[in-house]
Parts: sequence; structure tokens; C-alpha cells
Amino acid sequence: MALARRLLRLRPHLGTLPLPSHLFGTRTYISDMRRSAFVDRLLRSEISSLNNFAPPPSPPPPTPFTVEDRPGEQWARLRRVFPAAEGEEEEVRVDATLVDGALPPSRSGADTGGPPRLHISVKVEVSKAARPGMALTFECSAWPDEMEVRRVFLVRRGGPAPVQQYVGRQFSELDEEMQSAVQDYLEQIGVNDDLAAFLHAYMENKEHTELIRWLKNVECHIKK
Repeated sequence: MALARRLLRLRPHLGTLPLPSHLFGTRTYISDMRRSAFVDRLLRSEISSLNNFAPPPSPPPPTPFTVEDRPGEQWARLRRVFPAAEGEEEEVRVDATLVDGALPPSRSGADTGGPPRLHISVKVEVSKAARPGMALTFECSAWPDEMEVRRVFLVRRGGPAPVQQYVGRQFSELDEEMQSAVQDYLEQIGVNDDLAAFLHAYMENKEHTELIRWLKNVECHIKK
């Protein structure tokens, strides 16, 4: 009891007293142990698991598209040059995100027990050398087996865009002949169901690669 009373009297002054140096060493040691356990048990284990269960390699892009992977980012770009009428060339640029949504496996919305239909947002821009400041834009949804068009509109490149640009009606609200003509045009430039299937295979691999890259960056930061 006498010791307890002495400690109570000294409490207001304890915060100003220097702590023994060996306590700092113990605290640093414990911190290092926790950091090492985090890296060894969690990060390295997860990286090893991802390496052991990598998805199959993605197929080559549909000819003649080339891929710009954009490492460390959540999207990729495909390009091709398409010969148009009267010897003029059109550049086709396809920007696609990682998987950013999902729907039930059936179109009716009923749960059939199968895997969900994964969604990738796709923007297609077609530009001509004769009109370098403009591009015809198609906003699309890439499903595992289908490329679905949502909107079609013109955009201005290299200059200020309107704050609230009019982008037309939803594609599904257009006249059926107009829809058919747009789909035929996209088929001609290679933006079709085969491209949608490629994007899903490619983005599955990119998601896997980016996750491993992210884990290694976290591991590197913690080690330093």
C-alpha cells in the first residue's frame, strides 16, 4: 500500500521523466517483428498463391489491332488503321477498362446458378486525317460474348469540349435501320463480339498482373 501511495503522488510528474532506453529498443523490435510477419505471412503468401493460380494466357488481339497495356492503370488501349473510301485512312482507338460491373447470368435476370455476366466499359473513337480535330465516338458495353452499343456521338479533339454536349439518344431508341447501319460499320472496323471476347480474356490477365504488382509495391514500401 505504501508503494501504491508513492506512485499516486508521483503520477503528475511521470510524463516528464525520460523512459529507459531499453524500452525503445523493445518497441522497435516488436514493430519490426510485426512488419516482418505482415510481409511474410500475408503479402508473400498472397503473391505466391496468385502466381500458382494464374489465368490462362490471353489470346493475341484481333488482327490488325495492337495493344497498349498501360501498366499500373485500370485500362488498356487498342489501335488500328482502317482503309476508308477514296484512299483515306481512319484511325480506330479502343479504350477499355478492367471489369467494372456484373449482371445475372441470364438476360431475364433470373438466377440460373451460372457465373454472372461481367461488364467492361469500352469507348471507341474513329478519326480521319481530313478532320483531325473531330472523332466519331461509340460508347459500348463489352460482355463476354457480345459488344453492345449504348451511344454514338461526335467529340472534339485537342480543344475545349462543351460542358453539356448533346450526345443523341440511347442507341436502343434509334431507328432499327440506323442501329443496323451502325452495327455493320462497327463490324467492318473490327469492333464486334470477337473483340468483346478478347477484351474479357485480356482484362482477366491484366487484373491478375496488376494485383501482383500492387502487392509487391506494398511489400516494398513496408520493407523500407
